[in-house]
Parts: sequence; C-alpha cells; structure tokens
Amino acid sequence: MNQGFFWILCFLSLACKAQNTIDWDGKYQLQRADFQSAATQIGNTNLYSLHTAANIDFSFYMSNAEFMFTRNFNSKVNCVFNKEASSLVAPNDEIADDLVEFARYEFDLSELYARKFRKKLFEEKSTFSSVRFVQPAFDQMQKEFSNRHTLAGKITDLGRNQEELSKLRQEVLAEIELLSDFCKLCKPSKKKK
Repeated sequence: MNQGFFWILCFLSLACKAQNTIDWDGKYQLQRADFQSAATQIGNTNLYSLHTAANIDFSFYMSNAEFMFTRNFNSKVNCVFNKEASSLVAPNDEIADDLVEFARYEFDLSELYARKFRKKLFEEKSTFSSVRFVQPAFDQMQKEFSNRHTLAGKITDLGRNQEELSKLRQEVLAEIELLSDFCKLCKPSKKKK
C-alpha cells in the first residue's frame, strides 16, 4: 500500500511540474497567461520589463560504457519555458503585447542554441571522450546566446520595434530549420556534418 501511495505522489509531482513548463515544439506561441510570476503587472506603472524564464538544460544518467558509445545526446538537451518564473511588467496592453512578442523570439533563440549545443556534442563526442568536453561547449553556447539576446533587446527595444523584431525572429527560425537534424527527438545522420 505504501509503495502504491509513493508512485501516486511521484506521478502527481511530475504532472504538476509539467503544467508549469512548456517544452519548445515550434508550434506553441507564448501567451500573456504564460507569465505567471507574482511580479507580472500590466497597468499602474511607467516601467516595462521582461523576464522570460526560458532555459536550456542538459542532464543524463548513464554508465561509463553507455556514455562511451553514445553520440546522440539530442534527447538530453531540453529547451523549456517556466511559467511560474516568467514575468512581464508593462504600463499598458500594447507594450505587454510587444513584450510577449519579444519573449517568443527569446524562446525560439533558446531552441536555436539548444540545437547548436546538440550539434556540437554530436560532432565533438568521440568513443573515448570524457564528460569534461561538455562544459566548454556549454559555456561557449551560453556566451553566444547571451550576446545575441542582448543585442536583439537593444535593437528592438524589447520588442517595441516590431519590424526589426520580425526580421530577427525570421532569421532565428531559418537557422533552426537548418539544424533540423538536431531537434530534441531527431536522430542525426551518422556522418558528422
């Protein structure tokens, strides 16, 4: 009886966590309702800010032998949006909508860099690689992501310049398509590209 109760709690815990995150899938578009942090506020302010809790994580559990013979880590690299940690502050609906558009760009940009990271892991992993090769690749990807994200925020004024944001987003979506072998559920061809 206790074991059954334990499994029910585990299932409920996973179900609750799944409701608070959104996995990038290329179809779903973030909405205002996805910004569920208590800090979210529209109206009664002159400021505007955005915190999109979209992140890339990499985790795996396997034996040394499994690691030695694994090259495809696509399923181990996740791009998720955390609803409860995401907030937007805007003086009005128009600016709130602009911020949501920028958040959509940011989520797509996160997926692009998740795919770049998956590709780098695939290309650099050899049979006798140590797990240590992962950290420098992740650090480089984070640096590139941060620079590109910051520049986009400046160029578009966090989405207020909709024309420029649209151009940047189309560029990111085109780059994602070029890395189609490196989606989370994809199996890249055996040849290194």
